[in-house]
Amino acid sequence: MRAPPFKHPGRDSGSLASRLLLLCMACLLLLVSMDAVAGIDQKFPEVRGYFPGATRFGDISGKPPAATVYDGDKVIGYVFESVMVAPVPAYSGQPVNILVAIDRAGKIIGTKVLEQHEPILLVGIPVQRLYDFVERYVGHSVKDKIVVGGSRASGTVKIDAISSATVTSMVVNETIMNAALDVAVSRHLVAGSLASESAPATIRTDAFKQADWRQLTGNGAFRRLHLTRGTVIDAFKGQPESGLVDDPTAPAPGHEGDTFIDLYYGDITPPTVGRNLLGDSAYSSMMRGLSPGDEAIAVVANGLYSFKGVGYVRGGIFDRLHVMQNGKLFLFKDTDFVSLDDPALPGMPAFNEKGIFILHHGKGFNPGGPWTLQLLVNRQVGPLKSIYSTFTGGYQIPADYVTQPKVNSSPIPDDAPLWVKIWYGKRFEIAVLVAGLFFLSLILVFQDWVVKRPLLLERLRVGFLIYTVLFIGWYGLAQLSVVNILTFVNAVIHGFHWSTFLMDPLIFILWTFVAVSLLLVGRGVYCGWLCPFGALQVLINKLAVKFKVPQLEPPPYVHERLWAIKYIVMLFLFGLSLQSVNLSERFAEVEPFKTAINLHFMRSWGYVAYAVLLLGAAAFTNKVYCRYVCPLGAGLAISGRWRLFEWLRRRKECGHPCQICANECEVRAISPLGPINYNECHYCLDCQVTYENDRKCPPLVEHRKRKEKASRPLPTRVVMETADTEGPAEIPR
Repeated sequence: MRAPPFKHPGRDSGSLASRLLLLCMACLLLLVSMDAVAGIDQKFPEVRGYFPGATRFGDISGKPPAATVYDGDKVIGYVFESVMVAPVPAYSGQPVNILVAIDRAGKIIGTKVLEQHEPILLVGIPVQRLYDFVERYVGHSVKDKIVVGGSRASGTVKIDAISSATVTSMVVNETIMNAALDVAVSRHLVAGSLASESAPATIRTDAFKQADWRQLTGNGAFRRLHLTRGTVIDAFKGQPESGLVDDPTAPAPGHEGDTFIDLYYGDITPPTVGRNLLGDSAYSSMMRGLSPGDEAIAVVANGLYSFKGVGYVRGGIFDRLHVMQNGKLFLFKDTDFVSLDDPALPGMPAFNEKGIFILHHGKGFNPGGPWTLQLLVNRQVGPLKSIYSTFTGGYQIPADYVTQPKVNSSPIPDDAPLWVKIWYGKRFEIAVLVAGLFFLSLILVFQDWVVKRPLLLERLRVGFLIYTVLFIGWYGLAQLSVVNILTFVNAVIHGFHWSTFLMDPLIFILWTFVAVSLLLVGRGVYCGWLCPFGALQVLINKLAVKFKVPQLEPPPYVHERLWAIKYIVMLFLFGLSLQSVNLSERFAEVEPFKTAINLHFMRSWGYVAYAVLLLGAAAFTNKVYCRYVCPLGAGLAISGRWRLFEWLRRRKECGHPCQICANECEVRAISPLGPINYNECHYCLDCQVTYENDRKCPPLVEHRKRKEKASRPLPTRVVMETADTEGPAEIPR
């Protein structure tokens, strides 16, 4: 008797579903065709002027995100948007977005303001001054220590601030220099470490000693910055006069030795400093208000000049006092300021101005490293014009107050190839990836045992998909792409070098595993288990099914024809790559991987809308993108046609008449006639669960029923003697 076909939710409306899917595909392809051609040099044509010798421009990728610039196959520089690398909030609360280009030597060769919302530039100050200010960074190295407004410290470079827009100037300085340095270090153009990668020292909370003002200034816990009027006057020598009678920065015969500002500053997070300064109760209250990793810096001063200024009242940022460490500038907002009332430190003199500034965790500040306090002194020379000079004081916390992180010396020699150093630096990520691939291999090798335990398999699969999205995708940025295939083919044609592919260890290891799995069982292992975007679609669909979202599926004849789309896209991209790899990379934006995985949706609205639309469609049709559009899947399917094994088992009854697996397949890769289409299979193992289920698979159900019937006990007979009969009577029981 023919088994009734499995009814998938929503299959009744096949015609409507197919029309909706076709319309969705058309919209997606139209959106991609409009946005894909917007490569970095198409989106920002001025970058061609920064690199006149460039033959092609890559798109923004990597961590931190930046576009690679090539002269042939040689990398000659990088271009990036600062908001993707170092989004520093300015007066408006939003970052200033700046296009920055650097060459292989780590020199800034191009800058341009892309977007800004500074209120002070919208009213009173021409925005052209910001454009001119940004252009002054061209020619500087990413390693330069640039100070806005000038500096008295050696080894620093002076750039004049935008008049009456000091804080905006400092934010722009921090944005350009921090972003450029991060990109240069990440691409190994200059030596150094990213702030997010360096382990900071930790404050010792168990070390406390009674101390007075003399002791804390003597051991360096508090440092002094003392400026006389003569020192400040010398800094402004040759500059325009303010014209104000009481201007403290102007010459004052006979008063050159007067104190301009006598300022002390120190990190009061260590108990020996903070408890002695504030008292036990106030110190405990302050520490309760700090998050782990926050630092509290006390500043006290006497003199003619206020270190607070008025900028923080006007715009929420202190415009006179800042901290710099390793070329990174730390600004203070009004919310970072805490009043310092009635200090309890014995021997401490009276100060007219006192305050505590909080450096919040996550800004990359290392309390154990040396840092510099910057004091900006301004002279008003017009209604809307000021000139500035910066004075600095160094600081190094006493060694007894912190615990420095252990530094492991690298066993890699300095003359080792660059890819070897990269692999050593990513040894943790490599270990986690190899462990995950080994675990997946165990699932595949022992799949016959695992599929007999459906609940275990479901938990393992969901857990592994979460690992794929979070670690392989969003953390490791190891999302494979059709661009990898095109680049490999291009390298084979024009000269193959292993070192090129070894530069990204996670991608290399993943491709090696995929190559082996392609040879053994086909494309399904990567598409079903290791693709972060595919895993994200499956998780979204599982959540949608749990909330009873209707599932739409096109009719079989439409479904099979939609398969062809991804192969057409693949052939189109391959043809483009033979002419221009750069052009094929732009059209490869048909893949939403870069937006959703590598860049964490930090892109322009067109890319984000495309990725979100595909993920939203997955809630109604599982893996709709993977099934019908993905050129990477098409490339893997073509490569996987020459597999050695078919580990997915089938029975002669499959398709004749049983249709359970065909109807339940999450990507409908099983023909109604029974065979599995390995070109489309994603190796989820659901069909193997059904294959081993004697409550679901019709041949097993029939076999189980026969066994149960055969094992039933035969009826017994009871012998009874009656008076009416000559012998015993048998009564069946």
